[in-house]
Amino acid sequence: MPQVLTTPQGRTIAYHQTPGRGPGVVFLGGFRSDMGGTKALWLEDWCRAQGRGFLRFDYSGHGASSGAFEDGCIGDWTADALAALSLTAGPQVLVGSSMGGWIALLLARAVPDRVAGLVGIAAAPDFTERLWNGLTEAERDALRDTGRLVRASEYSAQGDVYTRRLIEDGEDRLILTRRLTLPFPVRLLQGEADVDVPPGVALSLFAHATGPDIRLTLVKGADHRFSTSECLGLIGQSVDDVLKRADHA
Repeated sequence: MPQVLTTPQGRTIAYHQTPGRGPGVVFLGGFRSDMGGTKALWLEDWCRAQGRGFLRFDYSGHGASSGAFEDGCIGDWTADALAALSLTAGPQVLVGSSMGGWIALLLARAVPDRVAGLVGIAAAPDFTERLWNGLTEAERDALRDTGRLVRASEYSAQGDVYTRRLIEDGEDRLILTRRLTLPFPVRLLQGEADVDVPPGVALSLFAHATGPDIRLTLVKGADHRFSTSECLGLIGQSVDDVLKRADHA
């Protein structure tokens, strides 16, 4: 059974924490994902074998945490992640998958002293802006009029729900329109065959961010899930590289 944390906003966040030495690793999941996904569980096992502290959790409206998914937005989920980060001591390595990559970057901007390094897996900063720009006029009208839009998704039989609040809140938290300084080791992993977060997003983030140690790895044939044994191994290698550099910083 997961443990539960109550955030300053009164939301209850479910989490699993593995004790170990620091810097620890914090996994930040994607849009509508939960902490029971393949990458989170694999990384938990990897950290346990390394004797590293590890934390995985569900944002509000996700998995075992409180709230309705449709009520949430990037700002809420970033606040949830900040509250979860308070469960750890000292700088942590943030591993953000898809939307979790955006939230990891927002945390790095908000509390840089708590970040020892960052690994982005198909990181999706500013995806709400790209979503809005890709909508038809009919879809935009539906979103304005009803406050919600459902689009078909291979990840959910019911489709993905996007709300007007999600889009509007995302506008206030854009990463690629403001200076982004990342003064710690950063590894960006991206699948060449990813149709949900195309490689151009990773290239834009790589070009936009400034820092002394930022690397991008593009994997031929890898899709958005990035969960094959080879991809999982690459995640482990990247986290290990960042941890070694953080250990000697």
